[in-house]
Amino acid sequence: MDAALARAEQVAREDLVMFVNACFSCTGQREFYNDARGQAVSIEFLHAYILGNYRRLYARTLAAGINHFNQAQIILNLLATGKETRAEDKQEEGALIAAALRALPPQRAFRMLEVLRERRINNRRARAIVQEYLEGRPDPSFDAIKYRSKLRAAVSHGHLKLGGELNLFLFHGWRKRVYTTPLLEKFRQAHYDESAIFELPFTVAEGLAVKHRIPRDVFLKRIEPRLTAAERLRLQGSAAREDGVTLTMDLGRAPLTKLALYVLSLKPEARRERRAELHAAMEQAAARTLRRASVPLGRVAAVLDNSYSASGSTEKRRRPLAVALAAHYLLSASAREYRAFWTNPVEEPLFMGARGQTDLATPLLDALDWMPHLVVVVSDGYDNDPPNAVAEVTRVFRTKLDPARRTSIVHANPVFASELYAPRGIGFHVPTVGVRDAEDLPTVLGFARFAEGAAPLSELEDYLAARVRMLLARGQRLQGTAEPLEVTTEASGEPTAEEEE
Repeated sequence: MDAALARAEQVAREDLVMFVNACFSCTGQREFYNDARGQAVSIEFLHAYILGNYRRLYARTLAAGINHFNQAQIILNLLATGKETRAEDKQEEGALIAAALRALPPQRAFRMLEVLRERRINNRRARAIVQEYLEGRPDPSFDAIKYRSKLRAAVSHGHLKLGGELNLFLFHGWRKRVYTTPLLEKFRQAHYDESAIFELPFTVAEGLAVKHRIPRDVFLKRIEPRLTAAERLRLQGSAAREDGVTLTMDLGRAPLTKLALYVLSLKPEARRERRAELHAAMEQAAARTLRRASVPLGRVAAVLDNSYSASGSTEKRRRPLAVALAAHYLLSASAREYRAFWTNPVEEPLFMGARGQTDLATPLLDALDWMPHLVVVVSDGYDNDPPNAVAEVTRVFRTKLDPARRTSIVHANPVFASELYAPRGIGFHVPTVGVRDAEDLPTVLGFARFAEGAAPLSELEDYLAARVRMLLARGQRLQGTAEPLEVTTEASGEPTAEEEE
């Protein structure tokens, strides 16, 4: 009987580790080796399986630092199946849903509210949580303009009433009256007076500029003061290339992985010309990340994959390569001693591109020869030069050369393999953890002991319970303020143009 119980606990731990890893890396989008349909089917199956068998732990995964795409899926699934919640879990589950919803980027949260209507989820708890979320938004009139259709869908579906003139604006037509709310009135005026366009949010003004036939370069120059940091970063390359407009931008304030994506989008000659600026910005972004989640490390070696598959897909262009570049700067900033070993040696990390086959064994052997305390491998796991060589290297190292585990090896994988329902590993002797951004590394390095299989289920449950307490305590401190609750770094699905807003 004891053996059966132990086996059941082992299965539960393996199921939960697989699910959390998937929720770190999978965004339901096309990868280099997998199409979007396969990704979506795999992650939907995992959600249904874990929800049906481990509901309490499924809800607690919201606090584990997973990406925004999977947070939204968990919230939707919990709200759709509220009747199945055990009485003793209802309070915690509701608080988790509310806190996680507040933590989502607005575009992701409003899209989730729209899906509630599409899926006809309209129970009492869902309406209460939506009402609480909308009442807690810092600028409802801004939301009414920027997310008008999604907000209207959420309000009509939940039979909610918003304050002030918002219901009139959403449901009775913005043309029918003059508004006393300044932003709503500016939106009305902008349909007739092009000067009012430049007092609106960029994404709203952009469509109206086309209606008024304002030249793109003129529009960008005049709207620049209203651009957010994310919009500036997203528009810099295309504005300079297509419209001849240079947007001012403090790169030192950009998130680490997004900054790496921007750097890799530049032409090689531009990167060389701006080397000092870009290097300083990456170092600042890494230092800022570590201030939020410090992980002081000793002697660290990084094995970083810059093979051709790191170029990503049309939906996630250069993301695996950007995660490797960002991880290089993050680990360098957090380690006492640090060395990087690339699959294709580079003159300067900022100048590299994705090319060649994936040979992880050679740089891993070089890294182990340096005798570090920790080796972090950042790769999609498709070792093919020669195939599976890295699995044999790690087997021999772990069983023959270092059975005492003086050197820890962790594989951080930014790519979800739909056929495996998990990020692809590099052998049975190395734990693999999923990542979305390099900013996830402090979290996933702590989670790696569960992926390795040494920690029991009870320790994983305690870990998730502690994360829940941290999330709910932080949510109580920030609730009612205009400051957004950040549970994870920018860890959502690959941002579209709308999501970058």
